Amino acid sequence: MKKSLLLIPLIIISCKKDPAVTDISQKDSTIVTELPDSVYKADSVALRKKDSIINNAPATKEILRKGVMRSEKEGQIVRTADASQLPFTLGEEFKKDDQELILKLTHFEQSNIKATISTKEKDFNIRFNQIKLPNGNYDGPFGREITYEIPEKGEVWLIIGKSNMASGNTKGHFTVSIE
Repeated sequence: MKKSLLLIPLIIISCKKDPAVTDISQKDSTIVTELPDSVYKADSVALRKKDSIINNAPATKEILRKGVMRSEKEGQIVRTADASQLPFTLGEEFKKDDQELILKLTHFEQSNIKATISTKEKDFNIRFNQIKLPNGNYDGPFGREITYEIPEKGEVWLIIGKSNMASGNTKGHFTVSIE
């Protein structure tokens, strides 16, 4: 009799039904939203100057389809653009220390190139480290602005990264304007 009195509470507890729990990790929770036009107001300023803006924003997909390629591997970002699109402004971001941007301008036919790096980041350590000319020669380093005579037609590279001779933050957003 004593044993049965002990079993009754165990049976009641074991038979008690808990509410069903659903596992939300198995549901697809992808949400797609479109950004309002107000997000792209900064882009419209440059477009009024008849420049193109090339960055990773959805508003620039049309320009990206016109020949601007982007790849990233081991801290090196490579962007390739047809120089016939000049002038344009390209937006980029360094997310890690020691990243480098190589901007390859194909079919460059002008006699000189002028480019400027702009950023709103304080104490941002960034500059034009080198330029590669169509004949394969390199020159540099430079500062945040470069004006350089290009002796022949072909592919020109602008290599952007941190200055080893300076200190400061090496992560952040920046733009490169090229004429």
